[in-house]
Amino acid sequence: MLLQDYFENFDIWSAIESGLYYIVVGYLVLIFFYFLLMRYRTSKRFYWLYFSFLFLFLAIGRFFFIVYYFYAPELDLPPLQIVNILMIYYRLATFSTWLGIACLMGVLGILIFPPLTDVPAVKASGFKGNIQILLKNKFVRISLKSLLIIIPILIAIAALFLPDALFMDPKFADDYGVDPSLFITIFGYPVGRALLNFVLLPIFVAIIPFLYIYLATRTFGVLRRSYALNAIGFLIYFLGRILDGIFGSLGWAHVSAVAPPLLILLSLLIIVIANNYEQLR
Repeated sequence: MLLQDYFENFDIWSAIESGLYYIVVGYLVLIFFYFLLMRYRTSKRFYWLYFSFLFLFLAIGRFFFIVYYFYAPELDLPPLQIVNILMIYYRLATFSTWLGIACLMGVLGILIFPPLTDVPAVKASGFKGNIQILLKNKFVRISLKSLLIIIPILIAIAALFLPDALFMDPKFADDYGVDPSLFITIFGYPVGRALLNFVLLPIFVAIIPFLYIYLATRTFGVLRRSYALNAIGFLIYFLGRILDGIFGSLGWAHVSAVAPPLLILLSLLIIVIANNYEQLR
């Protein structure tokens, strides 16, 4: 009754889901400060700088999503103004999330292109040997690393300026009286969101856990366990992100309120353990 007195759309499941995501945001911020102050400050390695800002941008993006899903719809404003505000928060959330993915691509670039002193001498001949020689070129390595970071940034910028019709939730037609002809959907899901969440996001992030798995198979001892736990953590994190969109589109509000945020919290715990395994073992 208390929630109904103040909120029109905010029920007990919304309270549970938003509360879990507040915990996620707080944990992401703590992880950012830990990796920035305890890892990057002492090592000065760009790997930890990218790793720390990854969690900061994810926290900022999740904060905007919390406002988008739970608080902006409760504003006492004309429907079309609420729609405009919702789209602004959605764009900011998407922009921040893809900046985080850009940081993740920075981590990927460092893992794929380690320092030349750690790269073994070229032994292959022919085409494979030429490729290996090319990839040892400093300019080529810097260019490929930069490209990995620039592409997600361009996607983030595009999310700010592409038409609302690509991202607008079809439910806005019933909730706010938006003309249904304005929506561009595929199977009832906004085309822009489908492209970002189910095509581009898996393409960019799927390689990260599998790269950690590959590194785990090539190393031993504590390092192997660290790489393996990182792989598991990132797999669970992006599984939670994808299931959030799937459950929402299926209308499974109760499952969507609990399962995705708990999976994300579990993944963050595993990632922290993975990168502190030598102290925790």
